[in-house]
Amino acid sequence: MTGGALRASPAAPTYRLRNYNMANNLKTVAIFVARPGKAAELQALLSGMIAPSRAEAGNLRYDLWQDQTDPSRFVLDELYTDGEAVAAHRATPHFQAYASVINDLAERTAVTLNPVAVA
Repeated sequence: MTGGALRASPAAPTYRLRNYNMANNLKTVAIFVARPGKAAELQALLSGMIAPSRAEAGNLRYDLWQDQTDPSRFVLDELYTDGEAVAAHRATPHFQAYASVINDLAERTAVTLNPVAVA
């Protein structure tokens, strides 16, 4: 040691600490393309879902991405502990509010995935 203070290692990301049994986890990836003139509204809606969704007991990850070449296209990456957690998410008031307006704001394509080889 050279006399400098010891540095603490950075904390592991929360999603890794909460990563229970991957065999039961479910991932949803959704791609949204804003309807003409609706990109800002779409981004506000999707951004508003982040905090309450991440706070759900069964949520492991909830990340929103924006396409670099098309700012009207967003990708939502969600990871839940299991199917019950997904069902609980879809029953929340914030999801119900989202579901009531999303079709007016965007075209949506979503897939729900089971883990095959996940590290």
